[in-house]
Amino acid sequence: MYKNTRTAKENFRCQCLTKLKKASTNIRYKTKDKHIIAKLYKFIKSTKSQTIMLYIPLRIEVDIKPLIAKLRKEKKVIYTPFMEGESFRLVKYRMPLIKKRFGITEPKYSKQFRKKNIDLAIVPIVGTDITARRVGFGKGMYDRFFEKEKENIGITVFVARELYVYSECITDKHDIKADFIIT
Repeated sequence: MYKNTRTAKENFRCQCLTKLKKASTNIRYKTKDKHIIAKLYKFIKSTKSQTIMLYIPLRIEVDIKPLIAKLRKEKKVIYTPFMEGESFRLVKYRMPLIKKRFGITEPKYSKQFRKKNIDLAIVPIVGTDITARRVGFGKGMYDRFFEKEKENIGITVFVARELYVYSECITDKHDIKADFIIT
């Protein structure tokens, strides 16, 4: 089932990124982001998640900063990626944020790394295939992180403004799989 179809995956990723970059200039995405945030918040409440892995959004990703602010007010424990080499660690979300490689914003380095399991991981996607495995930006950071931490993560939710699904299996076994997808 998992054959080497790297070219198809790369082509699909490029097509998705082109569409997302073009669409991210559209003002209607602010409204769409609000609807997605409402769905995410409802999902978080329904699962009673207390410890949540979120991402700090790039321009082409769902802007979940209002969700982060709301969850922090409710005293949820929020972790975000902190890049280290070819992967990342999770650090507690805190201000100020700094811009790093690939235009990614993250909290300053902290020795206070995650010590708890993650109830819910919310992961941005570029697209997916019929197996519900992630097609991301092609750096493999989430895949490496999840490979090490999968037993410490409860539910994985993919999030995207637009859902792009390839009609065949183009992902690899190591690509992370969603429990749910919210768009």
